[in-house]
Amino acid sequence: MLIQIRRKLTGHRLAPVIVLIAGLSPLPAKTEPSHGIAMYGAPALPPDFVSLPQTNPEAPKGGSITLALPGTFDSLNPFITAGNPATGITPLVVETLMGRNYDEPFSLYGLLAESVDTDSARSYVEFTLREEARFADGSPVTPEDVLWSFETLGTLGNPRYHAAWAKVASAEKSGPRSVRFTFTTADRELPLILGLRPVLQKAQWQGRDFTATSFDPPMGSGPYTVARVERGTSITYRRNPDWWGRDLPFNRGQWNLDEIRYEYFANPLAIFESFRSGFVTSYRETNPARWASSYDFPAIRSGDITLSEIPHHRPSGIEGFVFNTRNPLFQDWRVREALIQAFDFTFINQVINGGVQPRIESYFSNSPLGMIPGTPAEGDELARLLPFADSLPPGTIEGYRLPGASDATSYRRQLRSAARLLEEAGWHADDSGMLRDSAGRPFRFEILLGVGQDEMIAVAAIWIEALRALGIEASVNAIDAAQMRERTREYRFDVTHYIRSTSLSPGNEMLLYWGSAGVTQPGSGNWMGVDTPAVDALIAQILGTDDPAEFQTSVRALDRVLTAGRYVVPIWYSDRARIAHRKELKYPAKIPLYGDWLGFQPDTWWYQAE
Repeated sequence: MLIQIRRKLTGHRLAPVIVLIAGLSPLPAKTEPSHGIAMYGAPALPPDFVSLPQTNPEAPKGGSITLALPGTFDSLNPFITAGNPATGITPLVVETLMGRNYDEPFSLYGLLAESVDTDSARSYVEFTLREEARFADGSPVTPEDVLWSFETLGTLGNPRYHAAWAKVASAEKSGPRSVRFTFTTADRELPLILGLRPVLQKAQWQGRDFTATSFDPPMGSGPYTVARVERGTSITYRRNPDWWGRDLPFNRGQWNLDEIRYEYFANPLAIFESFRSGFVTSYRETNPARWASSYDFPAIRSGDITLSEIPHHRPSGIEGFVFNTRNPLFQDWRVREALIQAFDFTFINQVINGGVQPRIESYFSNSPLGMIPGTPAEGDELARLLPFADSLPPGTIEGYRLPGASDATSYRRQLRSAARLLEEAGWHADDSGMLRDSAGRPFRFEILLGVGQDEMIAVAAIWIEALRALGIEASVNAIDAAQMRERTREYRFDVTHYIRSTSLSPGNEMLLYWGSAGVTQPGSGNWMGVDTPAVDALIAQILGTDDPAEFQTSVRALDRVLTAGRYVVPIWYSDRARIAHRKELKYPAKIPLYGDWLGFQPDTWWYQAE
C-alpha cells in the first residue's frame, strides 16, 4: 500500500522518495502534540506553567554584566570547525525549537516551536512553529529555515552536529508551520537533540560559504543582538527591545540584563585584577584555596562585592590527565594503573586546593548514575557486563577504586605497587635507574598543556617528580590554544589535560566522547582512544531504552567500564561554584538542579541598584 511520499535527504540535495509499507508489524502508539518532551517520562511542568521554577518572573529589566575569558576569538560563527568563535552567539543571538529546563534531568519546552509530536518509539518527531516567531530583522521563522539549518549543520557544520543528522532518514515540511523528521534507528534522544539545534536564517547565507570564519554576526531570533565587536578582545550583546519571545512563559524571568559583555585577556592572571579594579563585574573562582585567602580587598569589605556559593547536584564528569592509548606506550592497563598510582592526589590537592576539593571517583560520581567504587557488579548491572567479560580490564566487574594514599607512608606503598606493575608489564630499570622495555627503549613521554594553564602545569610538575622516582622521564610542553586544538583534534599527544562534563541524562554526546568511531576519526572527544565493544553496546542500550531503571543500570555499567579502563588520572571536581560579583547583580533564590551551569549566568540574573 502506498501511504506517503516524502523528501529524502541525500548529501546536500533533496530528492523525492516513495515510502512503501506492506505487511509491517503494528506501528508504535501515536501521542498527541505536547508543549514539552522529556527523555524519560513526562516533563514536570504543565502546559499552563507561568515560568521556569529557577527564575524570578518579577525580575527587573536593565543593567549590564561584564564577564572575562582567557585567550581570544577570530570568528562569530560558532557552528563550524574552523576558527575560535566568540562566546555568547549560540545562547544569546540564535534560538532553538525548544528550550531546556535545567531544574530537570532532561526536559524541553516549546520555544520557537509551540508543540512537539512523536510516537512511543520516537521513530519521528514533528515540530510546529509559533506563528509569531521572528528573526531580529522582523522576518518570520519558517519551516524552510529549520530544514536548511538542520541539513547545513548536519553536513557542513561542526562534527558535533553530524552524528544525529546521520540518523535522519527524511525531513519535510509537513504543514504551513510544521516540520517532520523521521529516523533510521531507535534513539529516544533524537527528538530532543533536534529540538536543541540552532535555527539560522536561510536567506542570510545564500551565496556565502558556511564553512568560512566570519565577523558578520548571524541573524538570529534570540533575545540579544551583537552590538559591538573589538576583534579578538571584546564582544558586547544588547537586549533586543522588539524580541518576539519576550512574553513567552519559558522566557519569563530570563534575559533580564540590557547588556552582556565578554572581555578576553591574553594573560589569565590579569582577569582577577580586572575584577578587583571593577572593570569585570562577575568572576568565577575555581580554586577554593584562593577563595579562602584572596577575597579580602576593599570592595568586599565595603559590601560592594558579594561572594556567592552555588551548590549543584550534577555528575562530577571526568577531568585529569588523559592517556592516548593509540600510543603503544599506554596500551597496557598495568602501565596506566601504575601511572595513576604514582599520582599523589592527597598531597597535590592540599598544595593546590588546601585539601578542600573532593576527588573524581568515576565519570558519573556525585550522582545516582555513578558506580559505587570498590563494589562488585550485581543484578542487571552484572548482566550487562558479562557478555564482554573477557575483554574488560580487571576491576570492571569485581569492583575498582582509584588508589588514594592518605599519608606519606601509604603513598610509598602505592609507589612500590606501581613499580611492580611496571615490571609485570615488561619495564625494567637500567644501571642509571631509567625504565626501559625489552628493546631498550626508555619510558619517556610528553604532557601537552596550554599556555596559561598554570595550575595544571603545577600539578604536572609534582607528578613528574614522582614518576622520576619510578625511572620514568616525563616533561611538560606548553603550547598556544590554536596548536592545542590542532594537536588534540589529530590525537598528536602522549598525555594531555582532559575535561568531559556529564549530565543527569547522558545521551548521544557519549558516542562523540567514547564511541569507537573516534579512535580514527579526527575531531572526536575520544582523546584516549577507547575501543571497547562494551562501551559501544552500553551506549546503544542507554539510547534505546524507555525504562528509567534500565537507563540508570546501563549508565552505571558504562561508568564501571570507563573508570576501570584507567584512561584518565582523575583530579578533583567542585561540588559548588564560587562566584564573586557586584552587589547589584542578583540571581534567584531557587538554585536549579544543575547549579551554576548552562542556563544560570547570565540567563536568570538581573541588575538591581540598591
